[in-house]
Amino acid sequence: MSSAALSFTVEVRSDALPDDQREAVLANPGFGKTFTDHMVLATWSAGPGWHDAKVTAYGPLSLFPSAAVLHYGQEIFEGMKAYRHADGSVWTFRPEANAARFARSARRLALPELSQRDFTESLKALVSTDEKWVPAGDAGEASLYLRPFMFASEAFLGMRPAAEVTYCVIASPAGPYFAGGLKPVSIWLSTEYTRAAPGGTGVAKCGGNYAASMIALVEAADNGCDQVAFLDAVERKWVEELGGMNLFFVQSDGTIVTPELTGTILEGVTRSSIIELAQDLGHKVDERRVSIDEWRDGVAGGEITEVFACGTAAVVTPVGRLAWQGGSVVIGDHDVNGGVGSVTASIRQSLLDVQYGRAADSRGWLTRLV
Repeated sequence: MSSAALSFTVEVRSDALPDDQREAVLANPGFGKTFTDHMVLATWSAGPGWHDAKVTAYGPLSLFPSAAVLHYGQEIFEGMKAYRHADGSVWTFRPEANAARFARSARRLALPELSQRDFTESLKALVSTDEKWVPAGDAGEASLYLRPFMFASEAFLGMRPAAEVTYCVIASPAGPYFAGGLKPVSIWLSTEYTRAAPGGTGVAKCGGNYAASMIALVEAADNGCDQVAFLDAVERKWVEELGGMNLFFVQSDGTIVTPELTGTILEGVTRSSIIELAQDLGHKVDERRVSIDEWRDGVAGGEITEVFACGTAAVVTPVGRLAWQGGSVVIGDHDVNGGVGSVTASIRQSLLDVQYGRAADSRGWLTRLV
């Protein structure tokens, strides 16, 4: 891998979306439906390392049918957001943590690592070029979602790590995850399928983990649930995470418990941030194993008063119901604050206030992009 820092050239497209059409998108962006005018591309080749880094027009990628990623799934990605603050500046949240996880994921998938500096510079290059796509700071919880990813682009069917890899960053304006207001979600407990196993790719943010969870998500929907929770692959008793979010349990004494990182749970950036913010708010936080019986019995007996999930897209999501084959349990009081617990709400607000610049960034979590 080349040690020289990348320099991103900028090729501004002449056919950018007209201002009025862009503003129409920003007025109702949804999530992951519309993309900005440009994207970042860079190539890694065995020998020279990283090269040809640029910001160019967003558009289709040219791949051979024999591109290794299409056959062996050698691919990783990240998810983060750009936030516009009240003074018009644009910031992102803990990019060094995403860059570090991106590097860990690359090592696990036998892909080349991208330096933290190049990772962050790629975000700055794209967002500064497409700065007009970042929603206004007073537009609810709107933001510009950033998706860096890397994949094996070599046209070769041999079973080995690819000798050519493509790095890309795309961006999509995102509205509030809960457009109609914050609402508790229902969770289906998957007992047949597991998300990750010891020695597998659970700690890597790779597409295969999400592809493997889709069938369980379909099962959840068939049973009237919004999301799916997975247990460990060995004993089938320890709660791990949802298909794309980490879990937290609020106990009656104010203690917050989250499943400890075991090598099969993704190390969420939002997860680690919440652990620190919750302590600021006076909560003791325990990272330990949580059994599915503790979850069910704790809710039924009142020891667990709130459950919430967290991730980049939804930030903090209250969990209102857990269902499984033959039973279910309701979490919290749905007649109070729409079923959103006070601890969940306060942690969520504290995190958003830092991200949008409404609260002091005492830990240096924010990096200015524009």
